[in-house]
Amino acid sequence: MRNLVILQARMSSSRLPGKVLRAINGKPMIEWQIRRIRQSSAEQIILATSSEREDDPLCKVVGALEIDVFRGSLNDVHSRFESIIENSNPPYFIRLTGDCPLVMPELLDQMINHFESHNYDYLSNTQPPTYPDGLDIEIISSKAFLEYSKLELSAEDREHVTLGITKRPDLFNCSNYFSKKDLSSMRWTVDYEEDYNFVSDVYGFFQGQEMEFTIDDILDAINSGKIRESLKTHLFRNITLAKGIKIE
Repeated sequence: MRNLVILQARMSSSRLPGKVLRAINGKPMIEWQIRRIRQSSAEQIILATSSEREDDPLCKVVGALEIDVFRGSLNDVHSRFESIIENSNPPYFIRLTGDCPLVMPELLDQMINHFESHNYDYLSNTQPPTYPDGLDIEIISSKAFLEYSKLELSAEDREHVTLGITKRPDLFNCSNYFSKKDLSSMRWTVDYEEDYNFVSDVYGFFQGQEMEFTIDDILDAINSGKIRESLKTHLFRNITLAKGIKIE
Protein backbone atom coordinates (compact mmCIF):
# COMPACT_ATOMS: atom_id res chain seq x y z
CA MET A 1 0.00 0.00 0.00
CA ARG A 2 1.25 3.48 -0.87
CA ASN A 3 -0.06 6.96 -0.11
CA LEU A 4 -1.88 6.00 3.08
CA VAL A 5 -3.60 8.99 4.66
CA ILE A 6 -4.26 8.76 8.39
CA LEU A 7 -6.92 11.32 9.23
CA GLN A 8 -6.89 12.21 12.92
CA ALA A 9 -10.20 13.47 14.27
CA ARG A 10 -12.46 13.40 17.31
CA MET A 11 -15.67 14.99 18.53
CA SER A 12 -14.35 16.32 21.85
CA SER A 13 -12.59 19.46 20.62
CA SER A 14 -12.15 21.78 23.60
CA ARG A 15 -12.73 24.97 21.59
CA LEU A 16 -15.45 23.86 19.16
CA PRO A 17 -16.90 20.49 20.19
CA GLY A 18 -18.37 18.36 17.42
CA LYS A 19 -16.95 20.61 14.71
CA VAL A 20 -16.02 17.73 12.38
CA LEU A 21 -19.70 16.86 11.94
CA ARG A 22 -21.04 20.38 11.63
CA ALA A 23 -22.89 20.90 8.37
CA ILE A 24 -21.39 22.72 5.39
CA ASN A 25 -23.38 22.78 2.15
CA GLY A 26 -25.61 20.05 3.56
CA LYS A 27 -22.83 17.59 4.45
CA PRO A 28 -20.67 17.03 7.55
CA MET A 29 -17.46 19.03 7.42
CA ILE A 30 -15.30 15.93 7.55
CA GLU A 31 -17.09 14.45 4.54
CA TRP A 32 -15.96 17.37 2.39
CA GLN A 33 -12.42 16.88 3.65
CA ILE A 34 -12.52 13.18 2.77
CA ARG A 35 -13.99 13.90 -0.65
CA ARG A 36 -11.19 16.37 -1.39
CA ILE A 37 -8.50 13.96 -0.15
CA ARG A 38 -9.91 11.41 -2.58
CA GLN A 39 -9.14 13.83 -5.43
CA SER A 40 -5.45 13.23 -4.71
CA SER A 41 -3.33 10.15 -5.34
CA ALA A 42 -4.08 8.81 -1.86
CA GLU A 43 -4.86 5.08 -2.15
CA GLN A 44 -6.40 4.64 1.29
CA ILE A 45 -7.74 6.81 4.10
CA ILE A 46 -7.98 5.55 7.67
CA LEU A 47 -9.73 7.56 10.35
CA ALA A 48 -7.79 7.51 13.63
CA THR A 49 -10.15 8.42 16.45
CA SER A 50 -10.79 7.52 20.06
CA SER A 51 -12.70 4.64 21.59
CA GLU A 52 -14.86 7.09 23.58
CA ARG A 53 -18.62 6.84 23.07
CA GLU A 54 -18.86 10.46 21.96
CA ASP A 55 -16.92 9.51 18.82
CA ASP A 56 -19.52 6.90 17.82
CA PRO A 57 -21.41 9.36 15.55
CA LEU A 58 -18.17 10.30 13.81
CA CYS A 59 -17.36 6.65 13.14
CA LYS A 60 -20.85 6.08 11.76
CA VAL A 61 -20.59 8.99 9.30
CA VAL A 62 -17.10 8.06 8.14
CA GLY A 63 -17.94 4.36 7.91
CA ALA A 64 -20.83 5.20 5.59
CA LEU A 65 -18.23 6.77 3.27
CA GLU A 66 -16.43 3.39 3.15
CA ILE A 67 -13.48 4.71 5.16
CA ASP A 68 -11.69 2.32 7.52
CA VAL A 69 -11.75 3.38 11.16
CA PHE A 70 -9.24 2.71 13.92
CA ARG A 71 -10.23 3.53 17.49
CA GLY A 72 -7.80 3.84 20.36
CA SER A 73 -6.67 5.98 23.28
CA LEU A 74 -8.14 9.47 23.53
CA ASN A 75 -4.94 11.15 24.74
CA ASP A 76 -2.22 8.78 23.49
CA VAL A 77 -2.78 9.61 19.84
CA HIS A 78 0.66 8.27 18.96
CA SER A 79 -0.46 4.75 19.92
CA ARG A 80 -3.31 4.97 17.39
CA PHE A 81 -0.86 5.76 14.60
CA GLU A 82 1.60 3.12 15.76
CA SER A 83 -1.06 0.40 15.63
CA ILE A 84 -2.21 1.47 12.18
CA ILE A 85 1.33 1.48 10.80
CA GLU A 86 2.17 -1.90 12.30
CA ASN A 87 -1.00 -3.42 10.83
CA SER A 88 -0.83 -1.72 7.41
CA ASN A 89 2.94 -1.64 6.87
CA PRO A 90 3.05 1.19 4.29
CA PRO A 91 6.44 2.63 3.26
CA TYR A 92 5.26 6.01 4.52
CA PHE A 93 2.05 7.70 5.59
CA ILE A 94 0.44 11.13 5.39
CA ARG A 95 -0.93 12.65 8.58
CA LEU A 96 -3.88 15.03 8.28
CA THR A 97 -6.19 16.40 10.97
CA GLY A 98 -9.96 16.76 10.87
CA ASP A 99 -9.94 20.51 11.40
CA CYS A 100 -8.56 21.17 7.89
CA PRO A 101 -11.55 20.84 5.51
CA LEU A 102 -9.92 23.04 2.85
CA VAL A 103 -7.24 20.41 2.18
CA MET A 104 -5.75 20.89 -1.28
CA PRO A 105 -5.36 17.68 -3.36
CA GLU A 106 -2.81 19.29 -5.69
CA LEU A 107 -0.62 20.36 -2.76
CA LEU A 108 -0.93 16.90 -1.25
CA ASP A 109 0.30 15.29 -4.48
CA GLN A 110 3.12 17.81 -4.84
CA MET A 111 4.38 16.97 -1.38
CA ILE A 112 4.02 13.22 -1.93
CA ASN A 113 6.10 13.50 -5.11
CA HIS A 114 8.70 15.61 -3.33
CA PHE A 115 8.90 13.13 -0.45
CA GLU A 116 9.27 10.16 -2.79
CA SER A 117 12.09 11.84 -4.73
CA HIS A 118 14.18 12.47 -1.60
CA ASN A 119 15.49 10.39 1.26
CA TYR A 120 13.45 12.11 3.95
CA ASP A 121 12.23 10.65 7.21
CA TYR A 122 9.79 13.50 7.67
CA LEU A 123 8.39 16.24 5.43
CA SER A 124 5.89 18.92 6.40
CA ASN A 125 4.82 22.37 5.28
CA THR A 126 4.70 23.77 8.82
CA GLN A 127 8.39 23.94 9.86
CA PRO A 128 8.22 26.92 9.32
CA PRO A 129 4.72 27.56 7.95
CA THR A 130 4.33 29.39 4.65
CA TYR A 131 0.90 28.05 3.69
CA PRO A 132 -2.33 29.15 5.41
CA ASP A 133 -2.91 27.50 8.76
CA GLY A 134 -5.30 24.69 7.84
CA LEU A 135 -3.41 23.36 4.82
CA ASP A 136 -1.06 21.42 7.12
CA ILE A 137 0.42 18.20 5.71
CA GLU A 138 2.94 15.83 7.25
CA ILE A 139 4.52 12.84 5.50
CA ILE A 140 6.49 10.37 7.60
CA SER A 141 8.56 7.30 6.78
CA SER A 142 7.03 4.31 8.56
CA LYS A 143 10.49 2.96 9.38
CA ALA A 144 11.49 6.23 11.01
CA PHE A 145 8.19 6.47 12.86
CA LEU A 146 8.53 2.98 14.34
CA GLU A 147 12.13 3.74 15.34
CA TYR A 148 10.90 6.92 16.98
CA SER A 149 8.21 4.92 18.80
CA LYS A 150 10.91 2.94 20.60
CA LEU A 151 12.29 6.09 22.24
CA GLU A 152 11.21 7.41 25.61
CA LEU A 153 8.34 9.67 24.64
CA SER A 154 6.72 12.31 26.81
CA ALA A 155 2.96 12.69 27.25
CA GLU A 156 3.19 15.71 24.94
CA ASP A 157 4.99 13.63 22.29
CA ARG A 158 2.27 10.99 22.50
CA GLU A 159 -0.53 13.51 22.21
CA HIS A 160 0.98 15.40 19.26
CA VAL A 161 2.26 12.31 17.41
CA THR A 162 5.14 13.77 15.40
CA LEU A 163 6.35 16.54 17.71
CA GLY A 164 9.25 14.47 19.01
CA ILE A 165 10.48 13.70 15.48
CA THR A 166 10.96 17.35 14.61
CA LYS A 167 12.67 17.92 17.97
CA ARG A 168 15.31 15.31 17.09
CA PRO A 169 16.95 16.50 13.83
CA ASP A 170 20.10 14.60 14.85
CA LEU A 171 18.18 11.32 14.55
CA PHE A 172 15.76 12.02 11.70
CA ASN A 173 16.14 13.63 8.28
CA CYS A 174 13.45 16.32 8.38
CA SER A 175 12.62 18.85 5.67
CA ASN A 176 10.05 21.52 4.94
CA TYR A 177 7.97 22.26 1.84
CA PHE A 178 7.64 25.98 1.12
CA SER A 179 4.99 28.01 -0.65
CA LYS A 180 6.21 30.43 -3.33
CA LYS A 181 4.49 33.19 -1.35
CA ASP A 182 4.28 33.43 2.43
CA LEU A 183 0.60 32.95 3.31
CA SER A 184 1.24 31.89 6.90
CA SER A 185 -0.74 34.81 8.37
CA MET A 186 -4.00 33.33 7.04
CA ARG A 187 -6.22 31.00 9.09
CA TRP A 188 -8.07 28.35 7.07
CA THR A 189 -8.32 25.83 9.90
CA VAL A 190 -11.41 25.35 12.08
CA ASP A 191 -10.84 25.89 15.78
CA TYR A 192 -13.37 28.63 16.52
CA GLU A 193 -16.82 29.70 15.41
CA GLU A 194 -15.29 32.44 13.24
CA ASP A 195 -13.16 29.83 11.48
CA TYR A 196 -16.19 27.65 10.82
CA ASN A 197 -18.07 30.64 9.39
CA PHE A 198 -15.17 31.42 7.03
CA VAL A 199 -14.88 27.84 5.77
CA SER A 200 -18.66 27.70 5.34
CA ASP A 201 -18.46 30.88 3.26
CA VAL A 202 -15.74 29.35 1.08
CA TYR A 203 -17.77 26.21 0.41
CA GLY A 204 -20.90 28.30 -0.05
CA PHE A 205 -19.21 30.47 -2.66
CA PHE A 206 -17.95 27.40 -4.52
CA GLN A 207 -21.16 25.40 -4.14
CA GLY A 208 -21.35 22.87 -6.95
CA GLN A 209 -17.57 23.10 -7.37
CA GLU A 210 -16.54 21.84 -3.94
CA MET A 211 -13.99 19.41 -5.39
CA GLU A 212 -12.43 21.92 -7.77
CA PHE A 213 -11.43 25.10 -5.94
CA THR A 214 -7.74 25.79 -5.40
CA ILE A 215 -5.65 27.99 -3.13
CA ASP A 216 -5.57 30.69 -5.80
CA ASP A 217 -9.34 30.49 -6.23
CA ILE A 218 -9.86 31.22 -2.52
CA LEU A 219 -7.28 34.02 -2.56
CA ASP A 220 -8.94 35.61 -5.61
CA ALA A 221 -12.34 35.45 -3.92
CA ILE A 222 -10.93 37.06 -0.77
CA ASN A 223 -9.07 39.78 -2.68
CA SER A 224 -12.18 40.63 -4.70
CA GLY A 225 -14.29 40.88 -1.55
CA LYS A 226 -16.52 37.93 -2.44
CA ILE A 227 -15.36 36.03 0.65
CA ARG A 228 -14.44 37.79 3.88
CA GLU A 229 -11.60 36.60 6.06
CA SER A 230 -12.55 35.67 9.60
CA LEU A 231 -11.80 37.94 12.55
CA LYS A 232 -9.48 35.22 13.79
CA THR A 233 -7.38 35.63 10.64
CA HIS A 234 -6.83 39.31 11.39
CA LEU A 235 -5.86 38.47 14.98
CA PHE A 236 -3.53 35.74 13.73
CA ARG A 237 -1.94 38.16 11.24
CA ASN A 238 -1.32 40.75 13.96
CA ILE A 239 0.35 38.13 16.15
CA THR A 240 2.47 36.97 13.21
CA LEU A 241 3.58 40.50 12.40
CA ALA A 242 4.33 41.19 16.06
CA LYS A 243 6.73 38.24 16.00
CA GLY A 244 8.60 39.91 13.16
CA ILE A 245 7.70 37.31 10.51
CA LYS A 246 7.69 38.80 7.03
CA ILE A 247 4.35 38.59 5.24
CA GLU A 248 4.45 39.31 1.52
